[in-house]
Amino acid sequence: MDYGIDRIYSPDDGRELGMQGMIDDLVKQSDFPTGRDIKVSDLDKISYDNSKTIAEVISAVENFSDEKQDLVKEIDSRVLSDEKYAKIPFIGITGTGGAGKSSLKGELGRRFFRSNPKRKISIISIDPSKKKTGGALLGDRIRMNSINDPRVYMRSMATRENNRSVSPYIHSALNILKLAKPDAIILETSGIGQSGSEITEIADLSMYVMTPEYGASTHLEKIDMLDYADLIALNKSDKMCALDAIQAV
Repeated sequence: MDYGIDRIYSPDDGRELGMQGMIDDLVKQSDFPTGRDIKVSDLDKISYDNSKTIAEVISAVENFSDEKQDLVKEIDSRVLSDEKYAKIPFIGITGTGGAGKSSLKGELGRRFFRSNPKRKISIISIDPSKKKTGGALLGDRIRMNSINDPRVYMRSMATRENNRSVSPYIHSALNILKLAKPDAIILETSGIGQSGSEITEIADLSMYVMTPEYGASTHLEKIDMLDYADLIALNKSDKMCALDAIQAV
């Protein structure tokens, strides 16, 4: 602890607090917002070689957006003033929960790196916040086992509202990623069921991911994204009736 570790739980702590007590104490000490100390000058440090700064700036915008209006304005100004940022392709992926969006995204990343050995990619995965607890699992990264590479920056974000499929800070987060100069950006929205075509309004190319088990044919009429998506991925297509589902879609 003299070296800077906050606390080492001893057997005596275990007897006094119990396992749950130690967990509660750890969570309590870890439950604070980060990014308060970020300044406008820190934007100059954003790069893939300094990914910690990317994370800190996104956290500053998420946690202190009202206090950091000068930071948000400077981010937007830098991106809008240079045409090279507008040329970075932005791919939006949406679909039902459990359709395999994260696994598909991990495979896309693997193939991207294999085909483009010198190019970089940024990924944002958005998970829904629960209305009852306010928490979000942020579990998309569990499914992406092929992105442990210095050429990728991956960030999990919560919707922070229970009726949205994207974070209210997504535009600022995307602009922050653009300042790192990736060759492509992928945004995965939370599992949104049958609505959520808002991704088409912010992405250059949108993909809807679904499975053959969508129910009756009338359910297809309820899926807005089938009308608006540029690409439709029928995932888990090794299941029975997949070919029939392709025809129906």
